[in-house]
Amino acid sequence: MPTLSWNEIKHRSVEFSKEWEHETREKAEAQSFWNDFFDVFDVRRHRFAYFEKQVTKIDGRTGYIDLFWPKMILVEHKSKGENLDTAYGQAIDYFPGISDEELPKYVLVSDFARFRLYNLLNENPTENYKEFELKELVSNVHLFAEVAGYQRREYKEEDPVNIEAAELMGKLHDKLKEIGYESPYLDVYIIRLLFCMFADDTSIFERDLFLQFIDTKTNQDGSDLADKLAHLFQILNIPEDKRLKNLDETLNSFPYINGKLFAENLPFASFDSEMREILLECSRLDWSQISPAIFGSLFQSVMDPETRRNLGAHYTSEKNILKLIKPLFLDQLWDKFHKVKNNSKKLESFHDELSNLRFLDPACGCGNFLIITYRELRLLEIEILKKIYRGVDGLTQQSFNIKKICRIDVDFFYGIELEEFPARIAEVAMWMIDHQMNMKVSEAFGEYYTRLPLKKSANIINDNALLIDWNNVISQKDLSYILGNPPFAGKHLQSDEQKEDMAIVFKGVKSHKNLDYVTAWYIRAAQYIQGSEIKVAFVSTNSISQGEQVGILWNELLNNYSIKIHFAHRTFKWTNEAKGKAGVYVVIIGLACFDTNKKLLYEYDSPTSEAHELKVKNINPYLVEGDDLVILKRSKPLCDVPKMIFGSKFVDGGNFTLDDIEKNKLIEKEPKSEEFIKPMLGGQNFINHKNRWVLWLKDVNPNELRQMPEVYDRVKAVREFRLKSKKKKTRENADTPTEFAELRQPDSDFILLPRTTSENRKYVPLAFFSKENIIDSSITFIPDANLYHFGVLSSIMHMTWMRYTAGRLKGDYRYSGSIVYNNFPWPGKPTKKQLSLVKLKAEKILKVRDEYPDSSLADLYDPTSMPTGLVKAHKDLDKAVDSCYGRKKFSNEVKRLKFLFELYEKYNFVI
Repeated sequence: MPTLSWNEIKHRSVEFSKEWEHETREKAEAQSFWNDFFDVFDVRRHRFAYFEKQVTKIDGRTGYIDLFWPKMILVEHKSKGENLDTAYGQAIDYFPGISDEELPKYVLVSDFARFRLYNLLNENPTENYKEFELKELVSNVHLFAEVAGYQRREYKEEDPVNIEAAELMGKLHDKLKEIGYESPYLDVYIIRLLFCMFADDTSIFERDLFLQFIDTKTNQDGSDLADKLAHLFQILNIPEDKRLKNLDETLNSFPYINGKLFAENLPFASFDSEMREILLECSRLDWSQISPAIFGSLFQSVMDPETRRNLGAHYTSEKNILKLIKPLFLDQLWDKFHKVKNNSKKLESFHDELSNLRFLDPACGCGNFLIITYRELRLLEIEILKKIYRGVDGLTQQSFNIKKICRIDVDFFYGIELEEFPARIAEVAMWMIDHQMNMKVSEAFGEYYTRLPLKKSANIINDNALLIDWNNVISQKDLSYILGNPPFAGKHLQSDEQKEDMAIVFKGVKSHKNLDYVTAWYIRAAQYIQGSEIKVAFVSTNSISQGEQVGILWNELLNNYSIKIHFAHRTFKWTNEAKGKAGVYVVIIGLACFDTNKKLLYEYDSPTSEAHELKVKNINPYLVEGDDLVILKRSKPLCDVPKMIFGSKFVDGGNFTLDDIEKNKLIEKEPKSEEFIKPMLGGQNFINHKNRWVLWLKDVNPNELRQMPEVYDRVKAVREFRLKSKKKKTRENADTPTEFAELRQPDSDFILLPRTTSENRKYVPLAFFSKENIIDSSITFIPDANLYHFGVLSSIMHMTWMRYTAGRLKGDYRYSGSIVYNNFPWPGKPTKKQLSLVKLKAEKILKVRDEYPDSSLADLYDPTSMPTGLVKAHKDLDKAVDSCYGRKKFSNEVKRLKFLFELYEKYNFVI
């Protein structure tokens, strides 16, 4: 029978770890070490176990077991730093000399600093051992439950909580919902269960107390499980000294939690045997290893089965959170710590500074940003406290109250979340990470530390962050940082409610309907921080630093709110640890309404590579070094060059367009239709060298049309398609069904440029075409253009400009005539010689392409398959175009872009 409570065992384990943390000698102190170890569990070693037990090994030689407790445990001890695998091998060598009746259940090997416990009852103990450091004993004392006299219950092997656990809880959520147990009560119920399972594995409850309560105190058919859980939830909200004197001993073993988590009286649920088994299966997992990122996915998983199929699509990984918080504040705090760590007065002042920081995530979801931020601050605080209260030898220098010296708490953190369930998840998750950090404190200072009952909680407000005053959440004068990952919805994906939010936030801002939803948080944050030193950082879709959105959003932020960018991560691919992970290209932008001379830009060789940190003088809205500027839509080119025009919009429901097979069949049935069929150019068939055809019926004679029934039926279908449209203009176009809805067709030969092109191509493929080719809206074209125009537009100079000013469609570039082409700064006054050279090099590119008649432009401009001759031709053209700008070369792309931005500003100034 156990003689100590688990809390007392934990206290003793911490004292033991502290006492022995500097010992290294095997022979001199090993026996004292193990006597003290068993004393942690109030076990008198000499009553159960022997030192130097003599046995005959398998080779017939005599061996001596360092410590042996028959039927229980065999210990092999080594000096500090020796190989524990070797130690385990030596321990197994003793087994032939041990009788079957005395064979141990466990083998424990140690070198003072490390423990490794093998459970020999497992099928393969070498794959199922648990290794931990001496200072981590407090978190692993449950492994020695049988040594302490507690009955060991055999369950399935412990697994770390992972996505499977999330899906398992999702199943239980679905089962409860199926029987009619609805939100919001269902949400609270699930969160309570999650907390209990976490508490079961992290020393909040006695180890496996909740699991044993479900397993031994409820019927297998689940019939009384709801009643027992309701009683438990009530007990968790009652202080120990207020409970009934004759309360069931198991229930009375649960501590008082408070924190309002168990305060609300919920309607009774109902369980069956299957639901009870799901709960047991979840409870058998090791919830002590839970990570905030996984906890975020856990929230996603219990929402509904459809959401669960794309588990993790909307939460940010821990790695990406650190990319934001490190340059925002964490790196500076650690730098300051290292500067003051050897000065006790300055260190205490720094601790004061740390304890006055306050954080707000105005789109907090399930709290991942707050959780990771809290964890990192607590880790820094622990290092501060160790310096203040412990010397270099690790021994306490002065007496202190651990509860008073730990000053950072969960109520320093604020969040706003639209949905109630994730807001509640965030509150509980903050308690969980707080407890994990308290265990770190216990390891560091040799005193078991926990904050129970829960008295403080994170301040999570369930409301629409875009419509409320953030000062009602936390006063501006008290806040230090704003951070987070607001929702990304693009203009075409916004709900009616989100569009209404945007209209309110961007009232009076022209073209705000073209902005992503995330931009509204930038405006709200900019409004809130005016006149303060609050710093802000958000994860956002990269579209807010490209194309048209830059002009709309950043024109407001720069000119109306005096925003300055302090740091930025350029485009990288957002990944996380969940299945169905979001394939989103994002940026991170840190800003304030004051300037700094310490600006950092993080660049990526590719969207999936690691970042390079650059110290820069200024970061503009395109997230490159350079003066603050925005490029707005322009109706005509900045320079004296031909206009660029979008292709025609058919709005035909596919009835005008034909592939080769459809074309041939139509001509076979109606030979007269051939004279109305023309080659069609669209972005994809142009790039991929695929034939497409279109019915060109402009000014067709009605009599001729009626003589072609197949064509007539297609025109009729166009009319019906347009009549069904919600757009008034499209319905009006139903009156002229033989014509395109928007006709823009050149009457001369032209240069063609696709509106969308792969990010993998170094050069966007351009081409010359005759006016006989009909152009659709996925193409832009330049009539009356010549080889010089083709050469400049095909050059790396224009490609660099395009890469930074074009919009994005997922990862692909989205070319805009009004943004990219019309604002492009062409060479000023090139000489005739320079003009001739550009034309010559441009013509060479066309000739090299002609050498590969069977290859598409997609083949020719693929970075892997691009012919050497074409690569050389483009490089020669690049040099010729650079010379027109009066430059020989640029050392990198960023300097090239900086040059172009400066030229753009110069041209605008002249205008």
